[in-house]
Amino acid sequence: MGYAEYNQRREGYLQRIKLLRLFDDDFFTRCFDGSPECTELLLHIILEKPDLRVVEVKVQYTIKNLQGRSVRLDILAVDSAGKRYNIEIQRDDRGAGARRARYNSSLVDANILLTGDDAENLPENFVIFITEHDVIGGNRPVYHIDRTIRETGGLFGDGSHILYVNGAWRDDSPVGKLMHDFSCTDPDSMNYALLADRVRYFKKDKEGVQTMSKIFEDFGKEVAKEAAKGTLLENIRAIMKNLNYTVDQAMDALSVPNEDRPDIRNMIAMP
Repeated sequence: MGYAEYNQRREGYLQRIKLLRLFDDDFFTRCFDGSPECTELLLHIILEKPDLRVVEVKVQYTIKNLQGRSVRLDILAVDSAGKRYNIEIQRDDRGAGARRARYNSSLVDANILLTGDDAENLPENFVIFITEHDVIGGNRPVYHIDRTIRETGGLFGDGSHILYVNGAWRDDSPVGKLMHDFSCTDPDSMNYALLADRVRYFKKDKEGVQTMSKIFEDFGKEVAKEAAKGTLLENIRAIMKNLNYTVDQAMDALSVPNEDRPDIRNMIAMP
């Protein structure tokens, strides 16, 4: 790569970094990674529990169900009482459906208990969707969903909680100020100093900017790799059809590396 091309690519990364907001989930998880204080601030505001203490935070955390299907959680946090918090950023309303919330909640629970553990010892579980728009449509800053007993109207008390935070909410309340910060591209315009400092680091500090540029570069390479794989699949299918080759014979003809072959076999087998 020549200097001019490198400089052009770098400038492109810098422009994209300037436009990032906490509503962009990759940027959100990058800012919160290694900063339990940021997660703690978030939960203090959303749950209105200023005494809550976060002791562990995992970002981009992958968990699987019994059938092996995995889901990647933006944030999984644990507080000092052992309660679990799954925090998800959703710009697309379709990604914040009721059944998605139910699924996430069940997976978090399923990955807590060990063989022989009593289910009654399950800790409280909070799934929190922070959505760019008012997904529920009730013009409220936060929506709390808990199971209730229909006949009495009382809470079922299973320890499972789902919350939706309306990212379009703006006022002088803590949630309104927080959602303003999530929409900001300029850290100097943010309300909460703790969040502003993290955003500023990845946007203006040399080391932080290099980290974000590396993420963009790696993502670009992955996209290019997937695009090339798509073309390769088309060629393999064409050889199999026209020459009556098996998938392995077609891969031999195209000199496909051995480490790529299991994935290609799976994709070829898919309808």
